[in-house]
Amino acid sequence: MKRLGLVDIGSNTIRLVIFEYSKETGLQELQNIKTPARLYQFLNNEKVMSERGIEVLCDTLNSFQKVAQKFDVHALYPVATAAVRQATNIEEVIDKVKEKTGIEMRIISEKEEAFFGFYAVINTLDYSDGVTVDIGGGSTEVTFFEDKELKFSHSFPFGVVTLQNMFFEGKAHNDKDAIEAAAKYIQEQLRSLRWLEKRRVPIIAIGGSARNIARIHQSLTEYPIAGVHGYAMKESDLDLVFDNLTAASEDDLEDLDGLSRDRQDIIIPSCVLFNTLFDEVEATEFIFSRKGLREGVIMSILEEEYVLPFDKDNVFKDSLKNLATDYNINQEEANQRVMIAETLYYELDKFELIKGNKRDKAFLRNAAYLYYLGSYIDSDASSQHTYYILSNSSLNGISHKNRVKLALLASFKNKSLLKFYEDETKWFNSEERETIQMLGSILKFAYALNISNTNIVKALYFEKKEAHFDLVIEYSGDAIAEEYQAERQKKHIEKIIKSKLNLIFTESLQ
Repeated sequence: MKRLGLVDIGSNTIRLVIFEYSKETGLQELQNIKTPARLYQFLNNEKVMSERGIEVLCDTLNSFQKVAQKFDVHALYPVATAAVRQATNIEEVIDKVKEKTGIEMRIISEKEEAFFGFYAVINTLDYSDGVTVDIGGGSTEVTFFEDKELKFSHSFPFGVVTLQNMFFEGKAHNDKDAIEAAAKYIQEQLRSLRWLEKRRVPIIAIGGSARNIARIHQSLTEYPIAGVHGYAMKESDLDLVFDNLTAASEDDLEDLDGLSRDRQDIIIPSCVLFNTLFDEVEATEFIFSRKGLREGVIMSILEEEYVLPFDKDNVFKDSLKNLATDYNINQEEANQRVMIAETLYYELDKFELIKGNKRDKAFLRNAAYLYYLGSYIDSDASSQHTYYILSNSSLNGISHKNRVKLALLASFKNKSLLKFYEDETKWFNSEERETIQMLGSILKFAYALNISNTNIVKALYFEKKEAHFDLVIEYSGDAIAEEYQAERQKKHIEKIIKSKLNLIFTESLQ
């Protein structure tokens, strides 16, 4: 187990994130605190950082050091981006910070900043191709990646704070002329990158401004589940947020759910940038990534010490493993459920009782692995807790809709409770609901066949009779609990096969 602290010294905010890593649990965030330092405002016209700016930086770092000590952090990594990087007196800033705090800052180059954002995205989201954008206070990084390999990157020397100063200083947040001028400027800058035009891939946005836009949209649409990592928006969704922001008065902005108070004056510039970029790329969708520079830096540090701590090609698999560890899922019991569920699925498909496919089988396997994980909280309400935990957990490498589908499967108890859960989102059509119920029925019966958690079932197979099916279950050990529970739950399989099911328990010869 290793604890690392990352201080992200940005142009708009300074943030401390404390991470914990082990091979078993993966990378987990323990603490996340920030202060809206607005360091960029302490740079004068010659880009010299004032004594007051250095003082704010040092005070914040001293405070964060104390927090890190209380969390027993092994090492603290302070990394500075645009505001410090662009300071003409950068050596003075570095020296005074070292003198007053004992901390030696690492200045992240434009190229590194773009790379670390991209690196976090490919290791926490399941998109093979895309454009990433990270708009900070004083710079904006964009990349294009293909097959999860970085192809191009660029850092623009402007961010939300600089755009605010350039076009909105002394004007209302929704001034039409300012918005038009900012959009024209941003478009000109984006078009200087010939590799960016008409990529027709998702835009994956990183950072606080993008997070606020995602949360505002969730609030406007009464989004039914929690979390913004992997949240997807269409162009019309971006327009909806922009229209609501520009139509609002400054007083209305204070009451707009999802908008942070310290971003009220800079949210419009970020909207203009995202909308303009969407048009330039002809993007397919706008995705928010909660993981960015900070995670990218920490991942890179860990990769120097551990062998393959992250697998960009199996993001969701690693996320499931971490979740299983959090909720103390017994690996042997989970693997037994998976084996039984997969065998049942195979047998049903073999007799053409269902139409099998790899996608449904993968969902079945993952749901079997996590089935009733909510029993960790309360065994009597396992289904309810399982659905809530999975539907509201920030899982990497899976869309929000598929996350809810996984939650519906792993919590399946009966048809009426499934409908109750599904009514929360109403995201699935009748065909999808039928598939979920079918897979859930298999899972419920598979769970019954290991109700004692002693892994007695060794094999099972169907035999077709004239008026019914036999299910032969080979076991080793004491099957009394499984026999009783399987008889009670076989109705779930009978609904699938539309026939009577006769259970035959027989001792395994192996």
